[in-house]
Amino acid sequence: MTKVLVLYYSAFGHVETMAKAVAEGAQSVAGAKVDLKRVPETVPDDIAQAKGFKRDRDVEIASPEELENYDAIIFGTPTRFGMMCGQMRNFLDQTGALWATGKLVGKVGGVFTSSATQHGGQESTILSFHTTLLHQGMVVAGLPYAFQGQMGLDEIKGGSPYGASTIAGGDGSRQPSEVELEGARFQGRHITEIASRLKGQLSAGVPAAEAA
Repeated sequence: MTKVLVLYYSAFGHVETMAKAVAEGAQSVAGAKVDLKRVPETVPDDIAQAKGFKRDRDVEIASPEELENYDAIIFGTPTRFGMMCGQMRNFLDQTGALWATGKLVGKVGGVFTSSATQHGGQESTILSFHTTLLHQGMVVAGLPYAFQGQMGLDEIKGGSPYGASTIAGGDGSRQPSEVELEGARFQGRHITEIASRLKGQLSAGVPAAEAA
């Protein structure tokens, strides 16, 4: 069994919708067990309510120490000035013990995101997030051009070879489009397939260096 965690933060629901699509894609891989969890909110409740944050959530909150239990972790974060949001950064900053003991080395990781505008820092958010995954020794995977939905100029859409993404609009009214959701499913399936192959090779006794 390949264990996959889709871990996200979403203030208004756009990343959460993408996260559910990522989880669907991961679950489509035979033998995969997929958990969908979120990182804790750090914004005071009164401010979150005043800003209109989505508050009716039925998704379990993750703890940093449980990340070692998974073969792949796919992270979702909105972009904040071209980087991950503070809530996700706060969560990752608590994984020092995992880094010190190498608990995430060799696990597969990927990132998906959302921004308000078409050029709102989606690529820099994902690429800068990769730095943390590489420090943890993870194997990084994105959204390859095998997903043809990210090609073409027929409509406004997120997505890049670095990871799936969506565009929320300045007022948050735009929801993930079908092609963006399909990109999220593709990335979830792609990362899970990689993790399954790596796990299968290691289980068969293939040296780690050769399996990678």
